[in-house]
Amino acid sequence: MTIEDDDDLVLPAALAAIAALGFPEAGEDDEDEDDHPTVDFEPFEEFLDAEDTTDWFRTWTANPETTGDQFRVFGQTSAGGYAAFWLVRDDAPLTDQPIVFLGPEGETGVVACDLSGFLWLVADGSGPYEAVEYPTRRSRPHPEFTAIAEKHATGERMTAREVVAAARDEFPDFEDTMAELAR
Repeated sequence: MTIEDDDDLVLPAALAAIAALGFPEAGEDDEDEDDHPTVDFEPFEEFLDAEDTTDWFRTWTANPETTGDQFRVFGQTSAGGYAAFWLVRDDAPLTDQPIVFLGPEGETGVVACDLSGFLWLVADGSGPYEAVEYPTRRSRPHPEFTAIAEKHATGERMTAREVVAAARDEFPDFEDTMAELAR
């Protein structure tokens, strides 16, 4: 699966709902951290277009010969790390593709096996960066994101730890794959 139509930048409904709700900025919820933990993630209102994705990926890998065709970028961290669908499952719909994080300092990791897993990850109080850097972070359920996951996710509810563990088990070579593309 690749990006074939730059006009098709519309996020799936569940991601659009998360983007509309947004994440509290650091400091906004410090007094109420157990109810609304700070997550370093800013979802975009639409996917990054193919040209911008390729420009970013070439810069990230320092490899002018690669493209970003295997990614649909939908958000970023404050430091500039990107969250994206990784388009590796042939003929699978976008929502069934794994979600990955590519950080500004070379951090990489598979965050969720699919959109449903990502919804449960967010509902449990983690984001893409936290999933890669703090995979055993304690659960901090977020009621509004939980409602989105309950409405849109398929399968059973999972904790962030379970989501990350399942993704790492299914895609153990992601980090090596990204390292091979970098120069």
